[in-house]
Amino acid sequence: MTAESAVRDEDGFDVARMDAWLRDQIPDLPGSPPLVQQFTRGASNLTYRLSYPDRELVLRRPPTGTKAASAHDMGREVHVITHVRDQFPYVPDVRAYCTDESIIGSIFYVMEYLEGTILRPDNAPDFTPEMCEKVGRVYVDRWADLHSIDVDDAGLSDWGKGPGYVERQIRGWSDRYRRARTDDVPDGESVMAWLDDNRPSDVAACVIHGDWRLDNMVMDSASLLAGRDPVVVGVLDWEMATIGDPLMDVGAALAYWIDAKDADVDPAFAMLKRQPSDLPGMPSRQDIMRRYEQRMGFTDVDWTFYEVYGLFRLAVILQQIWARYVSGETSNPAFAPFGQAVRVLVDRAARTRQ
Repeated sequence: MTAESAVRDEDGFDVARMDAWLRDQIPDLPGSPPLVQQFTRGASNLTYRLSYPDRELVLRRPPTGTKAASAHDMGREVHVITHVRDQFPYVPDVRAYCTDESIIGSIFYVMEYLEGTILRPDNAPDFTPEMCEKVGRVYVDRWADLHSIDVDDAGLSDWGKGPGYVERQIRGWSDRYRRARTDDVPDGESVMAWLDDNRPSDVAACVIHGDWRLDNMVMDSASLLAGRDPVVVGVLDWEMATIGDPLMDVGAALAYWIDAKDADVDPAFAMLKRQPSDLPGMPSRQDIMRRYEQRMGFTDVDWTFYEVYGLFRLAVILQQIWARYVSGETSNPAFAPFGQAVRVLVDRAARTRQ
């Protein structure tokens, strides 16, 4: 699925104890403990590759240190993956779920390893504009498929908190930012006030992913190599999924989508690129909004609020990690630029609202 390396000391766990527990859940595992490697990408939940002689599995667990009360809920991930699978087959199969924190020091789950390609800036530069256009289409179309799930049929009708999703999100992310703020980032109060003053009513309640990105999609490698329409094997990282407003899900994802023009008009923002969204042929943010509206039947959406929300939300996510980094709760060097990224995102949110 992606690059992996030796497990960092601070993220290690008792492999033998985990393996003994897992054998009770998957009786046909071969006789030796697995080789464990840590996926190097990602900044939230910790993800590990378990290599047994005859199969590959993936383990997901929360990070160590201080965490937001509602964050890193392994049960939430397991719940949504297992319930959407019948209508949305682009999810990994969960093989085991452990609520006994004594096994590795936290709740965790184990799922199948998905073979395929995850598109990143370093593995897609040779794509033709035609292939990039196809990738952009499938990126939006699978999203619309997710948002079109029948919530009742999926057994998720009692999962959300009901009307008021937009209000809860603005209140919640504002509270998290204030709690996690360090002295080296903006106070963000003007952005938070604008979001509160301009929040629209919910437009719908559907299953939303919360972190819809190209680098959370595993694509069939053969279809990419052959230049055919890309096939999504699976979508990863469901920790922020819920029942909520679909336009808020789009706004959240747009904060990650760096346009080709951003390198010239907002180079600081362009430096945050994590997916090959700026290649020739890839859709712009406006293209994504239009295709999404067409697929879902929305018309005349004023996207400004949702874009500002997405930028601020991403700033809060990074700030929570940055606060853990500066306090010494994690020493992962990948988090060293996050303070600057927070400043860039809050500034862009302030400019976008105007």
